[in-house]
Amino acid sequence: MRSADIVVIGAGMAGASAAAEILAAAEGVRVLVLEGEARPGYHTTGRSAACFIQNYGNRSIRQFNAASRPILEAHPLAAEVEEAPGSLLSPRGILQLDDGTQGAAFDELLSEGDGVEALDETAVRALVPALRPGSFARAAYEADAMDIDVDRLHQIYLRFLKRAGGELVCDARVTALRREADVWHLETTAGAFEAPVIVNAAGAWADRVAVQAGLSPIGLQPLRRSAALLAPRDGWDVGRWPLTGDLGERWYMRPDAGRMMVSPADADLVEPQDAWPDDMVLAEGLDRFARVFDYEVTRLEASWAGLRTFAPDKSLVIGFDPAAEGFFWLAGQGGYGIQTAPAAARLVAALLLGRDVPPELAALGFEAESAAPARFR
Repeated sequence: MRSADIVVIGAGMAGASAAAEILAAAEGVRVLVLEGEARPGYHTTGRSAACFIQNYGNRSIRQFNAASRPILEAHPLAAEVEEAPGSLLSPRGILQLDDGTQGAAFDELLSEGDGVEALDETAVRALVPALRPGSFARAAYEADAMDIDVDRLHQIYLRFLKRAGGELVCDARVTALRREADVWHLETTAGAFEAPVIVNAAGAWADRVAVQAGLSPIGLQPLRRSAALLAPRDGWDVGRWPLTGDLGERWYMRPDAGRMMVSPADADLVEPQDAWPDDMVLAEGLDRFARVFDYEVTRLEASWAGLRTFAPDKSLVIGFDPAAEGFFWLAGQGGYGIQTAPAAARLVAALLLGRDVPPELAALGFEAESAAPARFR
């Protein structure tokens, strides 16, 4: 039996960032991270094409976005583990196209979005010259959307975890959970562990972990998102283009190392799994893309799928479960998990250590109750 003060279940971006921030906030705390796969970040984190989009999500999510941005621009933990730390963000921009059916949504985006402007066709084609004439009715552009270096961010947290004395155990899928004498006992495929506090950062499997602990699930929904990588046409300098998509979320294209990553923006409810794309769903999304871009899809360089797991109200779930002492939730990241991770991890550390909401969130009017799992109990 191996013991710790806190056991984090899951070493994706959520679990790795939380573990690192706990160690950064308190000396002498023993933190152990259990990862069910052979390597951390195998599922959603490793398949994310994350952009930082301030206007993405509901009010609570946007508060996490705003609090996370300064951290992504100059991460304090990067200075501890990197020789030449720098911003994790790089310019991208996001262009959202209305095909004529998104009138109310388009107007709402312009009126409520921070830094969003309407563009005429000339300005749009200057950004993305490959669009077919007449393929959209209106367009909105957010210049301040940024690419996130997902792998580097994940590695900063994992490297700091190791440097600060934390431990990562892979191939350690949880098979049983029970609480005895104020301690959680975990049986895993890598042996037995115990701690008075566990952090459920198991992504799509978080409800299953709760059930193992004798708790009711909170209704998390794993939604499959597919993508394909396409080679650009000769002469296309796609690296300079913004992320471009349909405002109705029926497809989007994101430049990726000189290629085009295209997604049907699918959100199909599935069981927690090692996700693979549905060929028909992917083909339909690529067809929608090709109706807007002057491009004939003849070959895919690669295709994949990941899971975006949402809580019923589309907000993060962070906090102790009122029905079980020492059971802490970190779940429901949905499509916002990477860009919200820095601020969310600091909130996790504060709540676990009995402290106030971090000042970067408090200054935005964030209240811990908006993320607390008690709202589902």
